[in-house]
Amino acid sequence: MKKCVFYVLAVFALSSCSTEEMQTNAIEAEIVQTDPLSARQINEQINQTTKTKGRFSWNEASSHFLWSGIVQGNKIASIGFGNSKDDFDKSKSSNSQALQQEILDVIQQYEGKNERVLLASDEFLNQMDVYIEKQETVIALRKLKSIRYFEPADYRYFENENKINGVAAKSSGSSSGCGLESTALNASDYTTVTPNAKAPWSFAKHNITSAWNYSTGAGVTIGLIDSGVSFNQSLLSGSFNNGSSSGRTISKNGVYVDSVWPWSSGYDGADDKCGHGTSMASAMAAPRNNQGQPVGVAYNANLISYRAASNVVLDGYHEQEGVKIAFTNLGNTASVKIISMSMGHIFSVGKIEDGVKYAYSKGKLIFCAGGTSTSFTTFVGVIFPAWMPETQAITGVKENTSNQKCDVCHSGSEIDFTYQMERASGNNIPVLSYYNAQTDYVGGSSVATASTAGIAALVWSKNPSWTRDQVLNKMRQSATYYPTKNADYGYGNINVLQAVQ
Repeated sequence: MKKCVFYVLAVFALSSCSTEEMQTNAIEAEIVQTDPLSARQINEQINQTTKTKGRFSWNEASSHFLWSGIVQGNKIASIGFGNSKDDFDKSKSSNSQALQQEILDVIQQYEGKNERVLLASDEFLNQMDVYIEKQETVIALRKLKSIRYFEPADYRYFENENKINGVAAKSSGSSSGCGLESTALNASDYTTVTPNAKAPWSFAKHNITSAWNYSTGAGVTIGLIDSGVSFNQSLLSGSFNNGSSSGRTISKNGVYVDSVWPWSSGYDGADDKCGHGTSMASAMAAPRNNQGQPVGVAYNANLISYRAASNVVLDGYHEQEGVKIAFTNLGNTASVKIISMSMGHIFSVGKIEDGVKYAYSKGKLIFCAGGTSTSFTTFVGVIFPAWMPETQAITGVKENTSNQKCDVCHSGSEIDFTYQMERASGNNIPVLSYYNAQTDYVGGSSVATASTAGIAALVWSKNPSWTRDQVLNKMRQSATYYPTKNADYGYGNINVLQAVQ
């Protein structure tokens, strides 16, 4: 590379370097380490930052740290761009294509290639995924004012943490939220309601069964972003209108690519292969059936489900991409009023944040899980994206309380509502299992979120002309701590009967 030669003349200096060469040398000067950090080193720093500051953000990390994350994540980066931090909607951006090309030009300049640079460009958002190998490229890109965020697109924090802690990467335990098991219900955990459905014990605690005299969720569509909904559970398939449920629809969609390689394509379908999404669908909208099975909160609401990830920890490219797509698709679906997602991450993911903001801009009321601890994330507070102002963060509490979180639930100032989902016996909420004629229990902030989304459907169904804010205000006014939020539990438990009267 050509070296700069400076000539000192009297009281000022002249340089034989071009402007481009000066910029290149400045970038080289910022590089202090040539080797990327290991996954262990990256995770340790993420954990330490989360413990000391409360949150970790790639935007606040050094260029070397960011580059290390990109290298350890198949050399794929996610870039959000725009004229301002809120310029995420491509349809409202005046120069989206020009901004994207500017970024690609910088990548091509420093990577020294014109091919295999762009992996994907989002249809609705100012967001793209690119291939990056060199630290110089990272440093140069971070100097552009048009970049809103710049992150590794395939860094697998949870997978690496599992390896560090000696846990199987995709276990069926608490780390993934998956399980296709079934459990016989204890008779004390439900009451039988006509025509022969089991109403979970929590319904009486929140006055949900009494609220059904005023609203059953009819006419409201809930969007569920999760691991899919089982095709083997008829009450969430062809018998969705069984018993007292009628005139409604269920739609199942898949936007998840089941591959470890970011460049793979082809969705693997809408069927749940984890079990978590099936439980959430049951909690919010299972039919008021005549088969002796659990009923959901809003048993006459419509449901649109998206299989967006393989499990609840949004780790890796395809899960984060799938969730982003699900949010934008549901945002563009006019019939959808409510979106519920009981999945998340311990740090923010820019493309998902864009998807949430996009759906919110379309008037959707969004509920997200506040967090359920794995064996090694007990130090984490409210998780992403529940901490976003565009979402309602929900956590689970113990029976007959509004400020005693469940044993594995998270709490914090970002929580908006709570739901009683843990009994003294340790039993949680009865739901439909993955297979026909089978039941199970499900807990954590996950079921609290799905149940609260069902409550919102009851309120909106009772008041179909209301806006999102009106529905939300009514829910707040009917909750334990209104008008002043509790420091860690938001407005607390919702009295659903009061909310629909």
